[in-house]
Amino acid sequence: MASERHNKTRVTHQAASTPDGPAPWTDLEVTVPTDRDHASVVALVECTLVELTHEAVGAVFVSRHVGWSTRTQYVAADDVGEQFQKRHFDDRLGWHETTISRRTVREELITQLTRSPLTPPEREGEEAASELDTSVVKPVRELRTP
Repeated sequence: MASERHNKTRVTHQAASTPDGPAPWTDLEVTVPTDRDHASVVALVECTLVELTHEAVGAVFVSRHVGWSTRTQYVAADDVGEQFQKRHFDDRLGWHETTISRRTVREELITQLTRSPLTPPEREGEEAASELDTSVVKPVRELRTP
């Protein structure tokens, strides 16, 4: 039984990593607020961290507000996935970069993705932004830089 599960996992992993199919990180995208439960969000963040460590990709969280937005990018800074480069861009303040731990990236992504929906008065002002906040994994070459 255990060997059957192991073979199934190996086949799934091999299928996900074949050059003919989509990259395993292509479906790591979510809008906020999300209808996912907390456990699902944590699983999504864990999958994201694995991909950031093993592929040339970065996680991008974009938060939109009326008249301005922020963009936070997380990219692995070492080969073992314990340090990450955090690039934060605010339309009003520009770029800020720092190095943070895997634990901090995990906590920040979970916090960003589990934010509560806006209350009705807040939503009225935010509707002008017309787009929801998003989190997505993209190839590093597609990330915007200062």
